[in-house]
Amino acid sequence: MKLAGLKSVENAHDESIWAASWIPATNERPALLLTGSLDETLRLWRPDELARVGAPLKGHSLGVVAVAAHPSGAVAASSSMDSFIRVFEVDSNASIATLESPPSEIWSMRFDPKGTMLAVAAGGSGSIKLWDTSTWELVATLAVPQPEGARPDKTGSGKFILSVAWSPDGKRLACGSMDGTIAVFDVARAKFLHHLEGHNMPVRSMVFSPVDPRVLFTACDDTNIHMYDAEGKNMAGAMSGHTSWVLSVDASPDGAAIATGSSDRTVKLWDISMRSAVQTMANHSDAVWGVAFRPPGGTGVRVGRLASVSDDKSISLYDYS
Repeated sequence: MKLAGLKSVENAHDESIWAASWIPATNERPALLLTGSLDETLRLWRPDELARVGAPLKGHSLGVVAVAAHPSGAVAASSSMDSFIRVFEVDSNASIATLESPPSEIWSMRFDPKGTMLAVAAGGSGSIKLWDTSTWELVATLAVPQPEGARPDKTGSGKFILSVAWSPDGKRLACGSMDGTIAVFDVARAKFLHHLEGHNMPVRSMVFSPVDPRVLFTACDDTNIHMYDAEGKNMAGAMSGHTSWVLSVDASPDGAAIATGSSDRTVKLWDISMRSAVQTMANHSDAVWGVAFRPPGGTGVRVGRLASVSDDKSISLYDYS
């Protein structure tokens, strides 16, 4: 796999762009890129020419720090430093629900593969919160325990949860904390299983392999990307190459590669079989907060797409095949 720069949009938002997610294609339209910014707005973009779709989407009173797309492509969610999550219809921007998750902002949230639940990394509450997407009621709070002998993190209240990821079969949830520990849960039993060790700084992003429910990739401020066997509790590999915090990670739909974004201003493409970076893209002039591979599906789709967003207010789009 090789990336080729396709298009960049400067000043795509009025302030830093900290969140990006692809909204799957529907029968009526292709996949769309959703971005969220500290300017308190969301924007939708077409997948090839990065043309803006409609007016900016509003509804938050502070900067948007996370976005998530429902697998149906019809619904999306955004979270803000105002501690609220807004759930809305993609094509009409009509509000569906407003969810509150005090006491702090939500830095990561993900719909499960079937779209029945929304998992939220609930910051200073030290937990993952689960909402039922049919009723938008809170159905579970999974408390993250401290590892034995662990020091309290900077919040002074135990865990501060930064990132969350679903396994592709929907059976496992993982979350990353400010202190670098990673917790794995059995979703059906709402049970904590174990910690994964190896990081000792904030784990800001994580993703399971789309083709192997055991494999988890994590991005950390320690400049490393780890590959874990989330069932066996083992670290399967560690990849280094960034010179500063790794802020985001996503896996290609075929599971053969991952992409990472860093505060060193670069996007890197990593070959999983080689456990090494095979390409570095330097399209951005500031920290890269989000990388997102377009999901498969949709008519007329011949090549893959990867998007990256940055503190420099720009979006870059790459193709790969």
